[in-house]
Amino acid sequence: MNWHQGTSVQLSGLVVSLFGWVLSCVTTYVPLWKSLNLELNDLEIWNMGLWQTCISQAVLQCENYASLLALPLEIKISRVLMVTSNGLGFLAFALALLGSDCLKTSDPRQKRHFGITGGILFCVSGVTTLVPISWVAYNTVQDFWDQTVPDVVPRWEFGDALFLGWFAAFFLLLGGCLVIGAASFLKTPKASKRPAICHKAEVATLAIQQLHSAPKNADLVI
Repeated sequence: MNWHQGTSVQLSGLVVSLFGWVLSCVTTYVPLWKSLNLELNDLEIWNMGLWQTCISQAVLQCENYASLLALPLEIKISRVLMVTSNGLGFLAFALALLGSDCLKTSDPRQKRHFGITGGILFCVSGVTTLVPISWVAYNTVQDFWDQTVPDVVPRWEFGDALFLGWFAAFFLLLGGCLVIGAASFLKTPKASKRPAICHKAEVATLAIQQLHSAPKNADLVI
């Protein structure tokens, strides 16, 4: 992989990963993880997120959760995982940027390590986004098809944030793989042999000069 190809792959990985990180942050804070539409009133839509619930009628009204302990386990763990994913994504972008060819550093090997570490953190961020999204989606499906709940009871369905989260995880994983691949094939310059060659040439030159100067010194002594 030459320099131009490696740089293009690095930049593509950074852009894709940054886009995925932005989507992950949006997914974390929008109250659109679950949606509930009442059959008796089609204009009344309930939305549920990690931090608050909202009801949409003529206007949108949102309210934060009253108690953390009263939240379902999936919401508690999803909060932790999503916030962790956002933090890892930011750290990964900083490290990957330090390891990119756009920045000139004195140690190419250190740049390579930065790039690989940043790519790995992007992949970890994608996994920590994918896990809570898939978990909430799985529980939503299980509750929707629960036969013990009467049919007249409204059921929660997928919200828009779940689809954003899946896209975010995909872009984070894809971008992380691109960054790792570009950093792995980054050619580090080998140690130059010019100083050793120059030293040998200087030694040979001094030896020749001593051979030429030896007879002259002998004539001066005689």
